[in-house]
Amino acid sequence: MKKLLLLCYLISLTTYGQIPSGYYDSATGTGYTLKSQLNSIISNGHIDNGYTALYTGYQTTDNDSYYENDGTVLDMYSENPLGNDPYNYNHGSNNCGNYSSESDCYNREHLFPQGIFGSASPMKNDIHHVVPSDGKVNGQRNNYPFGEVTNPTWTSLNGSKLGANSTLGYNGTVFEPIDEFKGDIARCLLYFATRYETQIDSWSHDMINGTKDQVYEDWFITLLVKWHTNDPVSTREIDRNNAAYAYQGNRNPYIDHPEYVNVIWSAFTTTPDTEKPSTPTNLVASNITNTTVDLAWTASTDNIGVTKYEIFVDGNLYTTSTTNTKTVTGLTKNTAYNFTVYAKDAAGNISTVSNTETATTDNFIDTEKPSTITDLIASNISSSSVDLTWTTSTDNVEVTFYEVFKNGLFLESINTNSYTATNLTPETTYTFTVYAKDAANNTSVVSNTETTTTLAASSFCGTETFTNATNTPTGSYGDGSFIGDNAITWTYTHARANDGFVIDGTGIMLRRQTSNSKVVSSTISGGIGDFTCSLKKAFTGGGDRQVELLINDISKGTSIAWDNTDTQTFTVSGINISGNVKIEIRNITEKQLIVDDITWTCYNTLSNEDLEQNLFNVYPNPSKNNTITISLSNNNITSIQLYAITGQLIKSIKNPSSKDHKVMIDYIPTGVYLLKVKSNEAVATKRIIIE
Repeated sequence: MKKLLLLCYLISLTTYGQIPSGYYDSATGTGYTLKSQLNSIISNGHIDNGYTALYTGYQTTDNDSYYENDGTVLDMYSENPLGNDPYNYNHGSNNCGNYSSESDCYNREHLFPQGIFGSASPMKNDIHHVVPSDGKVNGQRNNYPFGEVTNPTWTSLNGSKLGANSTLGYNGTVFEPIDEFKGDIARCLLYFATRYETQIDSWSHDMINGTKDQVYEDWFITLLVKWHTNDPVSTREIDRNNAAYAYQGNRNPYIDHPEYVNVIWSAFTTTPDTEKPSTPTNLVASNITNTTVDLAWTASTDNIGVTKYEIFVDGNLYTTSTTNTKTVTGLTKNTAYNFTVYAKDAAGNISTVSNTETATTDNFIDTEKPSTITDLIASNISSSSVDLTWTTSTDNVEVTFYEVFKNGLFLESINTNSYTATNLTPETTYTFTVYAKDAANNTSVVSNTETTTTLAASSFCGTETFTNATNTPTGSYGDGSFIGDNAITWTYTHARANDGFVIDGTGIMLRRQTSNSKVVSSTISGGIGDFTCSLKKAFTGGGDRQVELLINDISKGTSIAWDNTDTQTFTVSGINISGNVKIEIRNITEKQLIVDDITWTCYNTLSNEDLEQNLFNVYPNPSKNNTITISLSNNNITSIQLYAITGQLIKSIKNPSSKDHKVMIDYIPTGVYLLKVKSNEAVATKRIIIE
């Protein structure tokens, strides 16, 4: 729910913020006539500051003065409105660059994908729709439309989702932001449809319908109007609009005048959902232990549908649940707690509070250790990985997880009796041990030590010559798949296979960027070190051609441009990704090209055991004071992260500035925690005790 909502619909001419006098005087029409009038208003005075300047612009347009109020970058894909953000970025640093996971860096996200308009200016540089975004989440969103997802295939740390669209009219892959920012994003896209209405009818994408008036397909404009209605304009948006006006000289009219949306797209308007869900009743606590309580309650009803429940412990939000049950963990023994629950619907309407259920945790102290693991064995040994298995440990209450160690260094906590150790060095001997732990943090005696030596790394992994690619009809583009060399399945999209456009008697011709033409492998084991393939123009003229190589959906490089006089070689060296990989070659130009003769080498790990061992020290440990000191071995440390033993992130520090870094822990409960330190070369984890 918006922290600072405004009543945007009181009267049709209500205005907000610092709108210049007379700015909208010529906006007198209705329907698409009004939209064209707004186009003239917001096009006049628009200054294109270029792409690089956006990072400077974000310092005034996207500054967090609303949630943590800490001056960091306000990223709609990582902001957590109900608690601490999973990570933060400071303005002027951590600009992408390369990334492999969330929190690595942030870049510039085009809410209206720039691939649709060929990255042309001023669209590419328009701060009203180009917003700061975590690089990994931006990459996952890709060029997909926005939509609503019931069964996500990927979820970001703040709850943004990727998956099949669940609303009527479209069943392709979409990206759904969290509720807090759906209206913000809708108004950005409606701005774009208005500012560029004279060009947008010539572009092609699943979300646009080829007209300059309605602009978007029925299903998509219905979605945007719904988001706009259910998530009204906030103070944050008004401030951003004013800052964007100061930066580039034009405004988003749908923030200044939200009522314009219904006037223009009247056929798609909906009545706002203002009805609260019914109150959750019969909240009951059961199965009470010294650290956990099970909660259950009678499900709420709603005129549209309850989307989640918010569970509070002693008046503080603890977590959310999509069902009418939840187990609360991490409690203190022999302590009384008050539990309450609220129901919430998709429009952000919140029920009145449930009955208060008071429960006192047990005074029982579990001091019995789990049984010792005696049959730890290694199998499926490769040059870079080892599978570990063991018989499950037993306990007087319950074994909750296992801790796996390599050469005495902590690797990971898991809740199953098997583990795959990866990123190992070829022809290297390793020792593995495992401990069992229960909910009271009782730790078993160490298991037997399993010693194993990894195999030698192969310098060659595989090829693909496209000999087995099923021919497509001459002149026809299509989608298909085939089993190629090394029993790997390859899938091609919007392409032509072996129909005369070939290099070495075979080949796949990719169509063009806007058709998302690509060829993708199935999952390949053994990792990847270096990559190469052959490329050639399919037709003369039309400018140079380029492809992009993606490994596990992450870009690893683009080819140089080439012509069709000779076959060109595209090589990317030093990729060095272990484990399972997926190879994708994607056309990033608007003309056809041919791909053939793919080869790649296996991964050769670059891990350094000594660096892991000596990456950092922590003292005092155990700690009885309000701080701990982390002594770092070098100045290349990229992050320090403190985790609860259950895996919950407690504290995160990016790019610590000194070799001796003090961390305040006065607010952290006593117990066992994991401290993880990352550098550019290695990752190390150590257990600490806070008393």
